[in-house]
Amino acid sequence: MVNMESETHESPSMRKTLLVVNCILLSIGNCGCPLIMRLYFIHGGKRIWLTSWLLTAGWPFILIVLIVTFYYRRATTDNSTSKLFNIKPRLIIASTVLGILTGVANYLYAYGVARLPVSTAALVIASQLGFTAGFAYLLVKQKFSSFSVNAVVLLTIGSGVLALHTNSDRPEGESKGEYVLGFIMTLGAAALSGFILPLIELTYQKAKQVIDYPLVMEILMVLCLSATLLCTVGMLINKDFNAISREARKFDLGETKYYMILVSTAIISQFFMLGAGGVIFCASSLVSGIILAVLIPVTEVLAVLFFQEKFQAEKGVALVLSLWGFVSYFYGEIKHSKKTEKNSASAMELPLDQIIAK
Repeated sequence: MVNMESETHESPSMRKTLLVVNCILLSIGNCGCPLIMRLYFIHGGKRIWLTSWLLTAGWPFILIVLIVTFYYRRATTDNSTSKLFNIKPRLIIASTVLGILTGVANYLYAYGVARLPVSTAALVIASQLGFTAGFAYLLVKQKFSSFSVNAVVLLTIGSGVLALHTNSDRPEGESKGEYVLGFIMTLGAAALSGFILPLIELTYQKAKQVIDYPLVMEILMVLCLSATLLCTVGMLINKDFNAISREARKFDLGETKYYMILVSTAIISQFFMLGAGGVIFCASSLVSGIILAVLIPVTEVLAVLFFQEKFQAEKGVALVLSLWGFVSYFYGEIKHSKKTEKNSASAMELPLDQIIAK
């Protein structure tokens, strides 16, 4: 039985448009965030809790979008009874739990980026696809076609190929223990993120109220606010707020650029949060995981350009495999969509054919 309370208002064309927009947001956030975070760490930044706090501290941006959407909806529909917030207590609790998990994942990820080169951190995060696929199967009963399985395998192999030359990229002056701990923390972030994405999809399914895109943004806002509050506690315990001005004065690139990097991190990471939540709403958590895996070689190339990291032949092979996996998945989706439309058309034509025959 279909749960009518969990259905959405968006038309197929609107969902496709939203999917494209959110894919772009996800791409900007996924590629830009590790680069600017690494820029902070290699030029003198040392605050892990501060960095993890910045990953969701841009949540007021979602509030601004919600307010603009609310007044636009009122002006265009003449509906004076519409409310700014429609999220119910059940969803607030679920979003808060998701936010706490996200805050933990952000801390693990920030620690990894502080210890590992961007390319290596991206490799480890690539394992998130496997975790996402597994948890999507367990939590939301995600169905796998031969095309989606092929995509997961190709993207996983691509990540494995990239890992062939990670044993010699330990940053100068960093101990082996710190490097290994950074690797473990990043792997933990990948596993937890792979669990969170299907959990967001499950939240949409079990919402017991109509899910539209403004409500998705409300869920994400509560999620980000909860994660920010968790990291705020960490910052207070670690006395990060007191250290910001002191760290800014000693920053290699200057005090102004220090604050620009912090603000940019908050903005770009918010693109990631909106993009991930939007892609899950318009498609699925598996699609979100696949897009993230496809973007790994792009992050690799950007790391080479901005931080002069080495680009071995393996990275080129991984790029080809990732693009192949991406094309494979979406070719399968297009093929499945056409088959569904054809079957629907046949079902509608059947009664007419029977009438004519009589």
